Amino acid sequence: MKVKNLFLALSLGASMSLSAQANQMLGNWKTVDDKTGEHRSIVNIYRGSDGLYYGKIAKMLVGPKDVRCVECKGEDHNAPLEGMVIIRGMHEEKGELRGGKVLDPESGKFYYGKIYLKDGKLVLRGSLDKLGALGRNQTWLRAK
Repeated sequence: MKVKNLFLALSLGASMSLSAQANQMLGNWKTVDDKTGEHRSIVNIYRGSDGLYYGKIAKMLVGPKDVRCVECKGEDHNAPLEGMVIIRGMHEEKGELRGGKVLDPESGKFYYGKIYLKDGKLVLRGSLDKLGALGRNQTWLRAK
């Protein structure tokens, strides 16, 4: 009986620490262009009412404020970048956000996404395949 209670307590503790890590990803993050190092926007990562995680461009830091997604398809076509949801439908799994899609507003294309924390920074991996082998990372900084 004691072993069963210990196992339950350890399982709950591990689950809570992974969930806490996902909660640390919530809030505002400064996007950094991986080619130039330029800070481009502030993205707010939040948990939706459906329990999934999303990220919306809260503020553009470069260029005109009324820039639109001309390369996007469907309802996103010609929509303003500020206010656009670019991270969609991710769920928490083992301390990471995954399973959703990430929109690249420059190309208008969606990629498979994975988000995790490393050294206090947020790493977003966008890839062509679900496994993440064919893709690239961007490292974002916590916005103040």
